[in-house]
Amino acid sequence: MSIAIYIGVMALVTYLVRVIPFTVFRKKIRSRFLKSFLYYIPYAILSAMTIPAIFYSTGNIITAAVGTVIAVVLAYLDLPLIIVALAASAGALITDLII
Repeated sequence: MSIAIYIGVMALVTYLVRVIPFTVFRKKIRSRFLKSFLYYIPYAILSAMTIPAIFYSTGNIITAAVGTVIAVVLAYLDLPLIIVALAASAGALITDLII
């Protein structure tokens, strides 16, 4: 198949994913269950995309786990995002150098 066909199909699928909710949900959603379900979808999708990337990014599960633990602890302490990211990266790097 031609690469233009692949790009066209991808564009169509992307367009449909964005348009279908607008055509299906024309009225305001009143169901508390549906509202709460839709509220948590972005968090679930972000977690599903991020967690595997975290553990496969370094090539070593131990260094990834150390970086993750550091990030979670510092984020829990409400430190700025740049501090959390730098400390987690440094922790993973130092662990990799030790191992």
